[in-house]
Amino acid sequence: MKILITGGYGFIGSAVVRHAIQQAGHQVVNIDKMTYAATSHALADVCGHPNYTAVKMDICDSEGIQKVFAEYKPDAVMHLAAESHVDRSIDGPAAFMQTNVMGTFVMLEAARSYFATLAGDKKSRFRFHHISTDEVFGSLDDDGTCFNEHTAYDPRSPYSATKAASDHLARAWMHTYGLPVIVSNTTNNYGPWQFPEKLIPLMIINAIEEQPLPVYGNGSNIRDWLYVEDHAQALLMVLTRGVPGQTYCIGARQPRSNSEVVKTICAMVDQIMPSPKGTRDRLITYVADRPGHDQRYEIDPTGVETALGWSAAHDFEQGLARTIAWYVANRSWWQDIRNQSYAGQRLGAKA
Repeated sequence: MKILITGGYGFIGSAVVRHAIQQAGHQVVNIDKMTYAATSHALADVCGHPNYTAVKMDICDSEGIQKVFAEYKPDAVMHLAAESHVDRSIDGPAAFMQTNVMGTFVMLEAARSYFATLAGDKKSRFRFHHISTDEVFGSLDDDGTCFNEHTAYDPRSPYSATKAASDHLARAWMHTYGLPVIVSNTTNNYGPWQFPEKLIPLMIINAIEEQPLPVYGNGSNIRDWLYVEDHAQALLMVLTRGVPGQTYCIGARQPRSNSEVVKTICAMVDQIMPSPKGTRDRLITYVADRPGHDQRYEIDPTGVETALGWSAAHDFEQGLARTIAWYVANRSWWQDIRNQSYAGQRLGAKA
């Protein structure tokens, strides 16, 4: 299968590209604008592979995207390109509107025009897989309930609102135009190659360097954590075995509070590189909360487990240990980012 993947140099996108080529044997055409969070290093193992093609392009470039469809004639689309950091969406929501909403519109329109030219098996097999987040569902109370495929939308941040809009567009293009769309929503991902503005890589790097570990509010906010390689496997299964018109909620049943996550990181880094100054939990500081900070996200993955036979291979401690080991071994990658583009400063403090 030839898959057109948007955002393939991003954190989740690069994991999907690697899995699609190395494990599943697919051909991949990767469209990526190469924004601050993209890294070509994440695809070094496949960049010379005969099944891999990279196209540097903004998904908002309607004419360019249409030409990509015409030239490469994909069998399916996996749309991952998005601005995704809540804190940055608070500081500058315009980029999120442009990429997440208008970019998705451009991709859907190009796919619709291309789909109209297909016939026979090529047409019946075509899929447009729109990859999204559980943040579109809003915030859960601490009552044990979880998000699932039937949860109503209630986005609370500029990021989640733009992703909710893109989800609605994708479904509308199926119901109105017959484009075979599948939507998946996932919880917080972590793993190698994640840009160090997100909680887990930021805390790992700061712990390695024995810098302060800033935790928002009182640290009680809960997230459901999914190792990125498990998510990549799930996404390929959704694409190849999912049913158009259906939604698939992908999670690992691994909820942890932010305080628990940071304390676990401290303990694991202490084991790898003990400090003569003491345990790294001494570095934890509680700072002013993020505006509109959602209290809890957690997905019930029963639907995808039942429909596709998928479940996460890594529990949180396994995945986190692998992630910490990777950041310890790849200091030069994140050190370059710290020196050149993002030094670990707080974002999203605007009210």
